[in-house]
Amino acid sequence: NKESAKEEKISDTPIPEKAPKHVLFQRFAKIFIGCLAAVTSGMMYALYLSAYHERKFWFSNRQELEREITFQGDSAIYYSYYKDMLKAPSFERGVYELTHNNKTVSLKTINAVQQMSLYPELIASVLYQATGSNEIIEPVYFYIGIVFGLQGIYVTALFVTSWLMSGTWLAGMLTVAWFIINRVDTTRIEYSIPLRENWALPYFACQIAALTGYLKSNLNTYGERFCYLLMSASTYTFMMMWEYSHYLLFLQAISLFLLDSFSLEQSDKVHEVYKIYIFSLFLGYLLQFENSALLVSPLLSLVVALMLAKCLQLNVKKGTFIAKIMKVINFYLVCILTVTLNIIMKMFVPHKENGHMLKFLEVKFGLNMTKNFTMNWLLCQESLQAPSQDFFLRLTQSSLLPFYILVLIICFLSMMQVIFRRINGKSLKETITLEDGRIGGRPEIIYHVIHTILLGSLAMVIEGLKYLWTPYVCMLAAFGVCSPELWMTLFKWLRLRTVHPVLLALILSMAVPTIIGLSLWKEFFPRLMTELMELQEFYDPDTVELMTWIKRQAPVAAVFAGSPQLMGAIKLCTGWMVTSLPLYNDDDLLKRNENIYQIYSKRSAEDIYKILTSYKANYLIVEDAICNEVGTMRGCRVKDLLDIANGHVVCEEGDKLTYSKYGRFCHEVKINYSPYVNYFTRVYWNRSYFVYKINTVISFQS
Repeated sequence: NKESAKEEKISDTPIPEKAPKHVLFQRFAKIFIGCLAAVTSGMMYALYLSAYHERKFWFSNRQELEREITFQGDSAIYYSYYKDMLKAPSFERGVYELTHNNKTVSLKTINAVQQMSLYPELIASVLYQATGSNEIIEPVYFYIGIVFGLQGIYVTALFVTSWLMSGTWLAGMLTVAWFIINRVDTTRIEYSIPLRENWALPYFACQIAALTGYLKSNLNTYGERFCYLLMSASTYTFMMMWEYSHYLLFLQAISLFLLDSFSLEQSDKVHEVYKIYIFSLFLGYLLQFENSALLVSPLLSLVVALMLAKCLQLNVKKGTFIAKIMKVINFYLVCILTVTLNIIMKMFVPHKENGHMLKFLEVKFGLNMTKNFTMNWLLCQESLQAPSQDFFLRLTQSSLLPFYILVLIICFLSMMQVIFRRINGKSLKETITLEDGRIGGRPEIIYHVIHTILLGSLAMVIEGLKYLWTPYVCMLAAFGVCSPELWMTLFKWLRLRTVHPVLLALILSMAVPTIIGLSLWKEFFPRLMTELMELQEFYDPDTVELMTWIKRQAPVAAVFAGSPQLMGAIKLCTGWMVTSLPLYNDDDLLKRNENIYQIYSKRSAEDIYKILTSYKANYLIVEDAICNEVGTMRGCRVKDLLDIANGHVVCEEGDKLTYSKYGRFCHEVKINYSPYVNYFTRVYWNRSYFVYKINTVISFQS
């Protein structure tokens, strides 16, 4: 019956008349200029990042060791594996050594490709060698060039998304302007180039752009197929690039589920997106060495629950009381099925999902208390705190936040108005025109409003998530001020009579973004040019001296112990084995980090010696910056957190005040007296680092 009804509808649909040549030419010119502006914006942003990076680090004038030191923390680990792939005799051998890696962490063999999501490094190494770039460009420039190029694609995708929603490429230009001006809050590319999010988020932005086009009601068949294919490819690529991608897609699936509940016309399209999720999850599971985290992910449970609920739905006439009851039942059914399926999957599928993340969230929201060093250390990280007032002040100074709030309020109220009309069974026009003033009736607008509210809610709790939310704030605000439909919706509510509302809406959709653009140009463009003109310098001679000493003096088989951030730099710059890594997705590595950090606690020399020798460490590096740290947040210094975890200070009311009979190890070992000299021999030091050889034969001296 459904097929016959569709055939009748198609046969009854009048064939549209062919548009005049001048109209076709106008459309072509508009699309051509818009595409040219989008590509140019992406290329200019990539070139800007490259120039800024050069001026900030003086990159071209530095030696290879000094360049590598600019990669900090986990970024150093990612780039070190890229170097290892280039040194391998063949691609197959390089992949084997990474998947059976026993030369990074002592006493531990890891699958680095799976555990650290090294697919970007594998692709970059293949491209570098396959394109013959080794004869043209240095490996580090090729690597960072790819990342900067992806950031250009990121900006282009945001441009296209805003363009698709508003119908004018002027919105895309304003999106790019806001993105670059607020880049401190939109991206972390300036601080850490190889981060997984810098590789993954451009693909997610492409997926968002394709999804936006796919949800549009007036899209033709060819455009729909193109958007579907682009969405499929970008979803899978995004999932392969970042281990936390399925959590972000889970939020997107919730947005689509709510869209499906509110917008009845797009139900089939939404379920096609669900199929893309399932395909990407299972293909990712197979190609990520049977990554069980994907099977127990909430995304898979939600999508399966939605599919089951779809099969159980009954055909009930829309707008009736029974239909409303069925909607409520369907909502609760999906929620119950999602939770049940996730629990069942975790019971039967062996997995090592990030359990520490759940513990962190419990402590973060006050559901639990802990003295655990790792949990408290994570809570003290700035990126995991609530956003500061400076964040909102910066967005307000660039005029982004006020316009975003205005656009969000109008779209949200219009969306709720449309939803209530549908709940009450009132008929609505299938094709929305400008005169209707009903911007909240468009499926892609409903999706983006829900999605930005979800992302914004998380960003208000954890500041690090602002890098997911702020780019879409730029896109949504730019779309709104450039959209005649949004202004028309507002004028219809105000019942404007003095001036023709359609004409005024068209004028404002051009005038407001033009005024915003000119004011941004006048205030912020000189600042951007000044940043490119200023010659900054990254100068760290102590670290350079330390790495040089290790390469010249330390045995090749030596194992170094120290803070995880420093161990990442040692692995990259020297290639020597270390005891820990700056990675926080593995319980064993987290336990190692906590144990090695004990060198800054009030423990005995014998205790520290036993800990280090249990990991086969030969050398210990004490950092003066950590030992004598003066923290900005009370109780958040590493040594304070260790004292709390070890019970050496009062943590809460009711606890007994306890002292340690030993001094702080990092201070005592520098004095060179027994028993410290019995276990450790100082072999190198400078202003920042003290290197001690761990004695294999203990000599007891008085």
